[in-house]
Amino acid sequence: MSLLDALFAPAPDPARVAWLKGAQYAHRGLHGAGRVENSPAAFAAAIEAGMGIECDVQLTGDGRAMVFHDWELDRLTEERGAVMSRTSDEIGRIALRGGEDRIPTLGEFLALAAGRVPLLIEIKSRREIDPAPLCAAVREDLLGYRGEAAVMSFDPRVGHWFRRHAPERVRGLVVTEENARGWRGAVRRRLALWRSAPDFLAYDVRDLPSPFAAAQRARGLPLLTWTVKTAALREVAAQHADAPIAEAEGVAMVAGRH
Repeated sequence: MSLLDALFAPAPDPARVAWLKGAQYAHRGLHGAGRVENSPAAFAAAIEAGMGIECDVQLTGDGRAMVFHDWELDRLTEERGAVMSRTSDEIGRIALRGGEDRIPTLGEFLALAAGRVPLLIEIKSRREIDPAPLCAAVREDLLGYRGEAAVMSFDPRVGHWFRRHAPERVRGLVVTEENARGWRGAVRRRLALWRSAPDFLAYDVRDLPSPFAAAQRARGLPLLTWTVKTAALREVAAQHADAPIAEAEGVAMVAGRH
């Protein structure tokens, strides 16, 4: 399989992906203690702590990328319904539950980060929906951004899109082996790898150590791991990955704070 991996998903230039390693990424920003996930306050706290940031983006009805994890508004706001059912102006006026922040656009998030810390932008998708419009919106927002930023997704169609339409952008494949530990899961992981041709993997920490992850790391793909929520998982990440995507007790002390 190693020869096929090298053919269909060649390892990246080490200089292209070196910045991914050795960082600590705040999962959806440094949230908790009154700071809502994927909020400007959580992002500002991560920047202050010197952490990289992982965030999520969804597409609005008018084709804009908003920083929000869920498909529906219900869990994190007082509103209901799909993010895609509203315009970006409408979404931008919605307050996040439990704080004073509102849902930011990806452009607003990038302006806040301003190149100060490395960024991981997870592009959310559903099997029945073409991810291309959201990919295009993210590419548009990232044009001219002067900072270290990568895109990633569970959906191999996203990596494939960026490989074709924005090959200069570092791209990652998000992977979990949950409910897919047999031979069918192994085949799906390999096909996803070949289709997306990622520059790095973001792997479920619960699956580490993983022979598949270790093989890809050995041939030059940086291995990030999520979601590191405890000190014990932080040790797993330190042993088997190049950087943790962490929250709660999984966040190592940085600059004298969590």
